[in-house]
Amino acid sequence: MATLSISASAAVCLPVGRTASTTRSQPRVVSRRAPFVSNGNIKRTTAMLVWTPTNNKMFETFSFLPPLSDDQISRQVDYIISNKWIPCLEFIDDPFPYVAQENTIRMGAVASNYYDNRYWTMWKLPMFGCNDGSQVLTEVGNCRKAFPDAYIRLVAFDNVRQVQIGGFLVHRPPSANDFQPTDKRSV
Repeated sequence: MATLSISASAAVCLPVGRTASTTRSQPRVVSRRAPFVSNGNIKRTTAMLVWTPTNNKMFETFSFLPPLSDDQISRQVDYIISNKWIPCLEFIDDPFPYVAQENTIRMGAVASNYYDNRYWTMWKLPMFGCNDGSQVLTEVGNCRKAFPDAYIRLVAFDNVRQVQIGGFLVHRPPSANDFQPTDKRSV
């Protein structure tokens, strides 16, 4: 009977149902080395930036992008509708969009799973009959007029699973200074 020696960096793979003594051809050698990852050019360091933690707060999906245009928002609404999800607008005034020590009521050790400042006020009802992005943009405009200094986000609800599927900011108040422009978010 032949003996096989397996090194730490390679393993022998034999066809199913065969042993080393009955295999006519050489066994396949499969490398066990860790995959090597490279950005292609070690001198190019733009892919390795450091996130600026100061004054750089983000909201949910798309926060890493510049503010969405009305056309981009409309296309996202079309995607929400095509998946049979329900669009809904929510808003909240500053400083409450963020959960922070300064604006959160703590009740000691009994505050486990306490959701202070995690719920935003709903703008009207969810848009169950919505079939076009322009309908949502009209409501975003109405909400901006009524609450110009509020953050406004669009969320998508799945009425079958009874959960929020996604959400993104559609309006940041003009007075907001709690974020960096996209070109200054990293160093």
